[in-house]
Amino acid sequence: MTSRALIRLSLIVNYMVFAVLLNSVGAVILQVQRSFDVSKAEASVLEGFKDLPIAIFSFIVASLLPKIGLKKGMLAVLFLVALICFIMPLTANQFWYFKLLFAAVGISFAVIKVSVFAMIGLVTSNTKEHSSLMSTIEGFFMVGVLLGNVFFSLFVNDADPSSREWLNVYWYLGLMSLAAAVLLYMAKINESESKREETRAWDEFLEMLKLVIRPLVLVFAASAFLFVLIEQSFMTWTPTFYQEVLKVPASMSIQAGAVLAGALAVGRLLAGIVLKRVHWLTFTLICTILVGICVLLTLPLTSSLPESVETITWFNAPFVVYLFPLLGVFLAPIYPTINSVVLSALPKYMQSSMSGLIVVFSALGGTTGSIITGHIFESYGGTNAFYFSLLPIALLCLVLVLLNRQVKTS
Repeated sequence: MTSRALIRLSLIVNYMVFAVLLNSVGAVILQVQRSFDVSKAEASVLEGFKDLPIAIFSFIVASLLPKIGLKKGMLAVLFLVALICFIMPLTANQFWYFKLLFAAVGISFAVIKVSVFAMIGLVTSNTKEHSSLMSTIEGFFMVGVLLGNVFFSLFVNDADPSSREWLNVYWYLGLMSLAAAVLLYMAKINESESKREETRAWDEFLEMLKLVIRPLVLVFAASAFLFVLIEQSFMTWTPTFYQEVLKVPASMSIQAGAVLAGALAVGRLLAGIVLKRVHWLTFTLICTILVGICVLLTLPLTSSLPESVETITWFNAPFVVYLFPLLGVFLAPIYPTINSVVLSALPKYMQSSMSGLIVVFSALGGTTGSIITGHIFESYGGTNAFYFSLLPIALLCLVLVLLNRQVKTS
C-alpha cells in the first residue's frame, strides 16, 4: 500500500470510529430512558454534552493543531476515548456518567474532524479530487453510524428494559479506538503545507476570527447550521420515534437508526459520482426538496399503526418502517458538498481554521436540533416533532442559493 493510500485509509478508519461513538447518542438516549428512568427532555441534553464541547474546542484547537501536529493531536484523543470507554462498563451507574462520556467524545472529535479536514487538502491536488475524497470519507462516516447502531442493538435486552448489560458494548469501542490509533501511527504524513512557520498560534487564532466576518463564511455558517439541525433531529430521535410512534421493539428501533445511516452512506458515496457531472447547487437543491417530500409522504402513514410490538419484525413491519429511512439518501450529499465548496475556495494554510469553524457551526446546529426535537417530541408527539423539520428544510433551500452567489463573488 502506498503512503498516500495508507493516510487515506487511516483518515477513513478514524472517522468511522468516531461515527460509532458520536452517533450512538440516539441509542443511548433510548436506553437511558429505559435503564435509568430519564425523561425525554433530560435525555436530549446528551446531544448538548456532545456538541457543545465540539464547538468550543474546535474553535480553540483549529489554530493550534497545525503548530502542535495534526497526527499527534489525533493520537492523544484516541487514547483518551479508549480510556473513557474502558471505564464505562465498570462505573456507569448514574446518568451523569453519560454526560461525561459524550463530553470526552465531543472534545476528541473536535480534534479528529479539524485534523481530518485539514489533511484532505494535504493528500489531494485539485477541487474535484478534494470533493471526491470528502464525500468518500463522509460516506464511510455513515457506514460507521450504520455498523454502530447494529452493534448497539445486539447488546439491548428487549425483555428487561432496566437491564444494563448493553454497557458492555464500550469494551469493544475502546478496542476500536486503540486499533485506529495504531493505524494512524503507521501512516507517514507530511504536514508542512498545513502550517506557516513564521506565524504564531495566536496570530492564526485571530485570523480564524477574521474569517467569521467574511460574507462567504457567514452564509456557509447558516447552511451548515441548518443542515446539521435537520440531520441530527432525524439521526438522534429515530430510535425513540420507531419505538414510540411506529411501535417496534427497542432493539429494532436502534437497528432502524442503522438503516437510516445506511441510506446516508449510500447517498454520500453516490454523490462523489454525481458531482462530477452536475453543478453542486442544482444537486443540493434537488436533494433538499426531495427530503421535504419524503417527510410529507411518510409521516401521514403513522396515523394507523397496530398497537402491539411483540410480533413486529423486519419481515412483517408496516410499510412506513421501510419507507422513512429513504430520506437519508437525499439528505446525505448536502453536508460534504457545501463543506468541500467552502474549503476549496480557501488556500491550504487556512483550511485548518475553516475546518474548526465548520465543526463549530455543525455542533451548534446538532445541539439545537436535538433539543428542540426532544421537547416537541415530549409535548406534541414524535410525528409533529418531525413535521417541524420542514421549516429548516425550506430555509436551507434559500441559504444554498445565497451560498452559491457568495462563492461566485469570492
